[in-house]
Amino acid sequence: MTTSTQRADRTPAVLVLEDGRIFRGRAYGAVGETFGEAVFSTGMSGYQETLTDPSYHRQVVVMTAPHIGNTGVNDEDPESSRIWVAGYVVRDPARVSSNWRARRTLDEELVNQGVVGISGIDTRALTRHLRERGAMRVGIFSGAAIGTDADLLAKVLQAPQMKGADLSAEVATKESYIVPAIGTKRFTVAAIDLGIKAMTPQRMAERGIEVHVLPATATVEDVYAVAPDGVFFSNGPGDPATADHPVAVMRGVLERKTPLFGICFGNQILGRALGFGTYKLKYGHRGINQPVQDRTTGKVEVTAHNHGFAVDAPLDTVSDTPYGRAEVSHVCLNDNVVEGLHLLDQPAFSVQYHPEAAAGPHDAAYLFDRFVSLMEGQRA
Repeated sequence: MTTSTQRADRTPAVLVLEDGRIFRGRAYGAVGETFGEAVFSTGMSGYQETLTDPSYHRQVVVMTAPHIGNTGVNDEDPESSRIWVAGYVVRDPARVSSNWRARRTLDEELVNQGVVGISGIDTRALTRHLRERGAMRVGIFSGAAIGTDADLLAKVLQAPQMKGADLSAEVATKESYIVPAIGTKRFTVAAIDLGIKAMTPQRMAERGIEVHVLPATATVEDVYAVAPDGVFFSNGPGDPATADHPVAVMRGVLERKTPLFGICFGNQILGRALGFGTYKLKYGHRGINQPVQDRTTGKVEVTAHNHGFAVDAPLDTVSDTPYGRAEVSHVCLNDNVVEGLHLLDQPAFSVQYHPEAAAGPHDAAYLFDRFVSLMEGQRA
């Protein structure tokens, strides 16, 4: 990514997709050039949480909602210490921000963190293009970075693809840290950071869990050095087919029958640990309005998603695995994608979506209580 901190104002900008489709608009945020995988998010709110979600590393996010930035940026809602998206695409950025918690405008935050974006384009047309053709590489160019269409396309085609990308270690913490329990401590959980969002250990802390957040490179020995009552595997970016080390660690946890919970990337890791494959979705699920059915209860939840890969597991049969019987526990009602797994013979489960749900919805918060119940049962 090459950027300038000059204000964009009415600086021209160009978005170039790898199949040659071009959109022209105005720079938004930093001026320069950036590359990534073009994906769209259907959330109408929560843009600050989206921008700071490490799972969006190396992705250029297209917002389907036309008006973005009206509540500005505050210091309470980031999900990590920085913006992770590679680029940002909006139709109509707010001219002013209006919220009592706002400290600066979204445009100012993008400029300060060097995030290249584009505004003033038809994001509905771009979204339809990505739905029809699939997520693909993209470049955003503004100011002096704009060249001929052929030259810009050549740059986009030189950018790395998301399939085969091993990214979790790039976004995870380098040093372990502890999120203390709120109130009386009831349990200790070792959380493997593959791109964890700040709200996730917070949700566990609210339930009396002391969370030891460990780097993506943590070993089985590192996990059990904290004497955990349970082990958690977080969300994160990249292709799960490359995540051999987290899979090996998870298998070590499964062998010890320690209560286990995984979300998003953690769900894909559990799938691989059980012997299932993974595959890349055409355009993924990203937003805060995805319907999922919990098959154990029959309840339908509206959920927050951010994933471009999925687990390839049979929907309607119980599977034999090296760690006992497993079945699909949750399914997306839009396209029947696997949204959760659980083991029938030991305390382990996962979901593909985000039950911590910052900025909402909160339909799936009960999953943290389910994790607590597993640890209570093991202790008993």
